[in-house]
Amino acid sequence: MESIFSKIVAGEIPAHKVAETLEYLAFLDINPLTEGHLLVIPKKEVDYLFDLDSETYVGLMMFAQIVAVGLKKAMPCERIGLTVMGLEVPHAHIHLIPMNTMDDMNFSRPKLNLTEERLTEIAEAIREQL
Repeated sequence: MESIFSKIVAGEIPAHKVAETLEYLAFLDINPLTEGHLLVIPKKEVDYLFDLDSETYVGLMMFAQIVAVGLKKAMPCERIGLTVMGLEVPHAHIHLIPMNTMDDMNFSRPKLNLTEERLTEIAEAIREQL
């Protein structure tokens, strides 16, 4: 089943991409918990993270680490939090979230409503640090 993330990979749906390789993609979450909240995905369409083959799984984590380093430089914060929720979109993905408090990772909080301009600014700032 094709997911919204697969449509982003195919270029059918726009996204604020910050990093991309042949196998992986990182882009801004359009309903972020904090500014800079990213989604990191394998381009291979697999629903559940732990169903990924070992090579793809390890590659995804290595890609996420590279992206997280740039994210922390672009969005000053105490840490970059990593979480896997996995129920909202049937495509394996990781959330990278700039955080200063534990509450920054609370998915029950109201999401930010950022303008298209602000999302573009954030994406550019992260890309500059990668």
